Formats: sequence, structure tokens, C-alpha cells
Amino acid sequence: MQRQESGHPSDGLLDIRDMLRLVRHNLGLDVAFIGEFAGGRRIFRVVDSDAPGAVREGGSDPLAGSYCAGVAEGRLPALIPDTAAVPEARCLAATQTLPVGAHLSVPIRLSNGAVYGTFCCFGHAPDHSLNERDLAMLRIFAGLVAQRIDRDLQAESLDVARRSRVLTLLAEGGPRIVFQPVFLLDGLVPAGSEALSRFPDDRAVETWFADAARTGLQVELEHRAIANALAAHAPVWRRHAVQLGLNASPTASLDPGFAALFDASPADRIVLELTEHERIEDYGGLLAALAGLRARGMRIAVDDVGAGYSSMSRIVAIRPDIIKLDRSLVRGVDTDPMREALATALIGFADQCGCKVVAEGVETQGELALLSRLRVQAFQGYLLAGPMDVEALEALLARGGPPARRPTLVPSGG
Repeated sequence: MQRQESGHPSDGLLDIRDMLRLVRHNLGLDVAFIGEFAGGRRIFRVVDSDAPGAVREGGSDPLAGSYCAGVAEGRLPALIPDTAAVPEARCLAATQTLPVGAHLSVPIRLSNGAVYGTFCCFGHAPDHSLNERDLAMLRIFAGLVAQRIDRDLQAESLDVARRSRVLTLLAEGGPRIVFQPVFLLDGLVPAGSEALSRFPDDRAVETWFADAARTGLQVELEHRAIANALAAHAPVWRRHAVQLGLNASPTASLDPGFAALFDASPADRIVLELTEHERIEDYGGLLAALAGLRARGMRIAVDDVGAGYSSMSRIVAIRPDIIKLDRSLVRGVDTDPMREALATALIGFADQCGCKVVAEGVETQGELALLSRLRVQAFQGYLLAGPMDVEALEALLARGGPPARRPTLVPSGG
């Protein structure tokens, strides 16, 4: 069963709570709960009751001497219409203190055969109408709960593995950084690059960052990637006055330690590229953080424009210096009138707002030619240069152009 840090059940257990309520009302009893056995105690994970004080959700008590233990160990019957008629039940402390007059309980068995705990229902008064059919119904619902707990435990196990992978990467100094050059429209002269993270397996870069976010390591991984990029790029700045694009989520940007990452770097040569992959809840805080970076000379870009629903609202709120057209919009822009129309509108909007435009994912001569006619200021993509290590980047900057034969541009008036 997936838990929050406090040990209480997560919001994902609402369906189990509904099961408890349905069973309890059907049986006409007072309390229903899921009890987990852990460390010699019985933990009340989910509780449904008309009398909240009877059993407290999230609380626990010793497993020994409980109805749950007696049923799981076979010392008590699963169905007890009248606890006064069962000597061992009559002697239990809970029979008098709660009180318990009628009781049904069945073990919750996981797919590996382990007993997770019990699905229990009890009434304060005896109920001689309870029968084997009611017990059979309880077993069916206990099986459904076991399936749900199995899924949650598997997800929890996956999260442990995800977190372990990210922590191992950080302990080993990762991620590795490569740089993809950015070329100006005028002469395809390299103006700088974007730092990209690389990881030690075949899983997508996005998967690593998603795993980090899911397991509470998003800020650590993003900050490490930025720190590694700045360290790797430092020798380039000593010889070339070029820009470096660094990706950051709003969450990482709002962290108190974010601004200090740039203390030893030339802020006026950094473009902070805000990614689109998470919802911004605190625009006020983000704008304040960006204002401090802008005061140091840093420029702000909104990444992935044209790929998600929130791009335009971000542009209006953030008022970036640069917008980056997403590769999904650039791909086939020269052969798709709708893509061309959207790119034209975004470029015109950027021009009116005083923003520069960078097109990402340029892979064909046709795409480059069309975007050149639309007067996009800069380009990124495999047609011009793929991601490379810092030594190759320095060689490209020294050469002053793409590493292969330069693509032919169509004149802007053509």
C-alpha cells in the first residue's frame, strides 16, 4: 500500500475507503478498517466508521491480543455474530472497551503469499443475522483490496529503484554534459550552445528527470546538471564570448540555492531556458527569482514553444528575451501549411514583443530555408550540428561555422 511520508495512506486509497463503506453499510455494522501487520503492531491504514473515536486511522496497537491476530492465526473464527458466545473473544480487552458485539475479519493475502493484514468489520452489539454469505462477500472485497495493495507496493518498489538510480548517478558525479551549437541566421555563425544532459543507459533523458521528480530528487538532479555544464563550459568562455543555454524547471529555479549556482560564471553569457513540462503554481515567486537573475545580466528563454498548452500563457507572464520553437513544430514546417502558419504567427508575435526566436530540431534543408525566409534569428538541429563534447565545441567555435559543409540558405527575399 503506497504511503505518504507520515505513514498515513495516500490519496490513491480512496477507492479502498469506498469499499469499506460499501461493505460496512451492507452488513449494517459500526466500524470497518484495513489493518496492516508491521513490527508486531496492527496499524489502522484505512477506517470507515460512524463513530470516529472507536478506531483512529493512522493509529496502531499491539498485534498480540487483537481480534486480527486471532483470526489470522486461526484461534478465532472469521465470523462471530455474538462475541459473548466465543470464550476467547469474550476475554479480549477490545470486546469490553470498544465494545465489540459482532465481528467479521479475513486475512488480506498478497500475491507472494504474505499476509498483509486483515479486512475487519465489527458492530458494538451482537448481530445474529450475520452468516457465511456475508463472510464470502468480505473475502471477495479483501481479494480486491489485496490486488490494489499489490499494485501500490509494486509502484513503491519501482520508486525505490528509481531513487536509487538517481542517487547513484549523483554520487558518481553525473550527469555527463554535451553541447549542441546554436547558429545565427546571418552566415550560420555559431553564437553559442545549449547544454544537454546524458545518462549511463538507454532510457530517455526525460525519463531520468521524471524519475527524479517522482522520488523527490528533481532539484538535486537539475542543479547538478547545471553545475556540471557550467564547469565543463568554463574553458570555452576564456576564449570565446558565446552564450550558453541551460535548462531549468520552475521548481528548480525557485529553490533558494539556485541563484548561487551562477556565482562563478558570467551571467551575461547565460540563457536560462525554462522548460514546459510542469505546471507553474507560483508565478509571483518565479518572476521575482527571474528578476534577480536578469539584474545580473542573464537572459530568459521559454523552451518548447508550440509543443504544449501553456506556452503562450508563460510567454505573456514571463516576457522572455527568447522563445524557442519546439522541434514538433519545426519538423516538416516547409511542407505543412498549418505548421508554417503557426510558426509565422509565433515569429510575428515575438517580433512585436521584442523577443528573439530560436528554432530547435532543424534537420532538413527545406526546414532551414523556410525558417530563414521567416527571419528566425537562430537555429539548432542535426542539419547543422548534433550534440558534442566541449573539445568539439571549441573546435567548431574556432572554425566559425558548422562542422560539415554549410547548408545553403535561400535568400530572405526568395
